[in-house]
Amino acid sequence: MNEWAELGHALDALAQSGFAEVHEDGEWLAELTPLHCELRAEGQSPFVHLWSERRNLTRRILRIRERSPERIVLEVQRFGRARPGRLELLRKNAPRTPARLNREQFRAFLRRWLTECFPDATIDSISAAPDLKNSFSGLYARGRMHQGVRSWAFLAVSARESAATIEGILAFGILWLDATRQRAELRAVDGLRLFVPRGTGRFLRQRIAGLSASARVEVFEFSEGDGRIEKVDLADAGNIETWLVPRNEAESALRAARDAASRIPVLETSISETGEAVSASFVGATSEVAFLFRGMEFARWSKGIVRVGIGEVQQRARETGRDGRPLDELLGELELHRNSLASETNHPLYRFAPERWLEAILREDPTRLDAQLDPRFLYSQVPAFAVGDRGVLDLLGVTRRGRLVVIELKASEDIQLPLQAVDYWLRVRRHQSDGDFARYGYFPGIELDAAPPLVWLVAPGLRFHSATEILLRYLAPDIQITRIGLGENWRRGIQVIFRQSGVTSGGFASKRAPK
Repeated sequence: MNEWAELGHALDALAQSGFAEVHEDGEWLAELTPLHCELRAEGQSPFVHLWSERRNLTRRILRIRERSPERIVLEVQRFGRARPGRLELLRKNAPRTPARLNREQFRAFLRRWLTECFPDATIDSISAAPDLKNSFSGLYARGRMHQGVRSWAFLAVSARESAATIEGILAFGILWLDATRQRAELRAVDGLRLFVPRGTGRFLRQRIAGLSASARVEVFEFSEGDGRIEKVDLADAGNIETWLVPRNEAESALRAARDAASRIPVLETSISETGEAVSASFVGATSEVAFLFRGMEFARWSKGIVRVGIGEVQQRARETGRDGRPLDELLGELELHRNSLASETNHPLYRFAPERWLEAILREDPTRLDAQLDPRFLYSQVPAFAVGDRGVLDLLGVTRRGRLVVIELKASEDIQLPLQAVDYWLRVRRHQSDGDFARYGYFPGIELDAAPPLVWLVAPGLRFHSATEILLRYLAPDIQITRIGLGENWRRGIQVIFRQSGVTSGGFASKRAPK
């Protein structure tokens, strides 16, 4: 048997193993998964043909560098190139995870697709490798491209990623833009191009309205199926998906819910005995009312019925008699574990919904956060969002002089916090400009200042993400941000340890809170 026949058998065995990977000149060709191959003998130098459902590749073999059951290395000739290349086929011990494979396949698709859609541009680099030091996520493909003297940073996300990942692309894009500008040597980086799946650019279009002109963002929607691309018109921001529930409707629902709770002896007793630990909150998106124990929902009123339980497991509460043992036990568990003095701080009831717990503490006396706040008014999730849970708690307050204050609460590091604050600010600003707050009964007796709302980002002092300052530098100048750092033991009482506001060349101006 000659060496080409032996090579053909080795290639077949490697492909049929189901664990084969192809690398060309050091680059993993993830699109050639799962791999099929054949050897075509034509003259003295045969061709190797590799293919999958996504890609075909044919190379002329010049030399066999290495051949073993685990690894085949070939010196090959690529059509149109004079310089030989290196083709390597490896047997992996286990297949790559589906998520890693999908992202690498998307990166390869993106390179070819950008070359076709921007024929006059050069793709300088493209990577999907995570970089934790610089907060570059592996969920996105990032790179640089230039056309003449103009250069752009770009970030792209596949339609196979989650909705939250697609929605979060702008924050990571800004970080990549900033890093690319810092490293630029030959060409200044004009701005950022974002490539998102078709139908997902609408949310980005609204959020980008809160950025400064220095960001210079372009958004393109694409389809992986047909390769079509369309540039999103950022000037057409459309209607922001938000609404205000008339305050009289919210108050009416709260009264009805409390009346229903009063007919359930165990619930009525717990509310009267635990005092400020139990509260009722209107859920604007559903017109329902949630009963909360230090911010954790344990019962919900809907359409005249109260159901109790945590999470999806809820049951209708009894309205007669005192046989409320399940509710008794639940409230007892909450009192034991959702307590600032609890010894078992890793218990799920202690750690669940920390932002809601922080909100409950602030509601007792908002001036603990800042003496400027009017303690009579602190609204939660107003205005309401058309989308679901945003992973951050929004509060809307007002200073004693009538200036609106957007407050974002977060108990842990979140790279999205500044841009989530932008989302809320844009909606509050629109309702403020339209006069909706007075029209719908909010802040009664207060003459609201026409100045743009202030924004306060509130979190434990060590829980602000390291990338926060970079993101804040790219926000529109109308959005005045103050970071308020709390003590780590905030459950035992609010203590402001610092305030930072006003971007300077060296970062944020910082002011320590008085002891």
